[in-house]
Amino acid sequence: MRRTLPGTRALRTFEAASRHLNFTRAAEEVGLTPAAVSYQIKEIEDQLGIVLFARTSRSIQLTPAGAVLFEAVGEALYTLQRAVSRAGRLQRGSAQLSLSLGARFATNWFLPRLSAFQAANPGVKLRFDISDEMRDFDVDDVDVAIRFGDGRHDGLCSVRLFDTIVVAVCSPKRLEAGSGFQSPADLMRQTLCYRQWRRGDLVWPNWQMWMTAAGVEDFDDSGAVAFADTSHVVQAVIDSGAIGLADLAMIATDLAEGRLIRLFDVGVRMAGDHTYHLVYPESRGGDTGIVAFRDWMLAAAEDQRQKLERFAVEEDRTQPAPDPHRS
Repeated sequence: MRRTLPGTRALRTFEAASRHLNFTRAAEEVGLTPAAVSYQIKEIEDQLGIVLFARTSRSIQLTPAGAVLFEAVGEALYTLQRAVSRAGRLQRGSAQLSLSLGARFATNWFLPRLSAFQAANPGVKLRFDISDEMRDFDVDDVDVAIRFGDGRHDGLCSVRLFDTIVVAVCSPKRLEAGSGFQSPADLMRQTLCYRQWRRGDLVWPNWQMWMTAAGVEDFDDSGAVAFADTSHVVQAVIDSGAIGLADLAMIATDLAEGRLIRLFDVGVRMAGDHTYHLVYPESRGGDTGIVAFRDWMLAAAEDQRQKLERFAVEEDRTQPAPDPHRS
């Protein structure tokens, strides 16, 4: 006799509970209460006539039968998600492009250029997925993504957009008020802020690195103010008169419109060749929408590079940050 199978929502709950082996964490993932997760698992067990979990007062474990179902449900849900993603792409066609990008890149780089993209590509409509997570192009309804990293992704085309160079900046009000700085060492007496970021051994360029590149010795960075994001650094520079370290590519608009001024001919490159890349599946490299977006992005990045040359001092002392993976 053929059994009636649980619905997709119930199977998702079972899959999350099996993966976490914790009803509380599963509940957070699927948007239910732990009690609702427990009740739904019990309903599945009653419906199938199979005990899925061995429960104790402190933990849960999959039974052998539960482990068999967990593997099958995971494969089935993944296959269904892939099919839904493909169906969505077929319905919207190449005229609508689903773009995944982080909030920082969206706010500081892409959105100020959105109208330019639309003017150059009136036949391509964009849909945004704002997230720093790397999407699964087979499952998530995403066509192309912009991600920070080394650009190495199996099965994906990765196009480098520009270098990541961190420079010192200040508000023009500081210079208008007569607060001129004759040498990098003069900055040691100022309020310094920077972005604090680490991924494994990789560290975002900080004031210690910048001062070393500038040839300043005996620098004490204990008084520097750390922020979680460069946008907060830029805001502190503009609002409070602090001196900040910022990613040159992300502040191009601020420099061009006079909200920030670059100080000195010193820059620190991100170690490990990490920067922003445009990525998309190799299998979709001929899609007209992706090709149009890729070509426009490369042209926009090159246009920015040329404009930024106006803010660089001749013989720019741009130094690479220490690469922790090199001896």
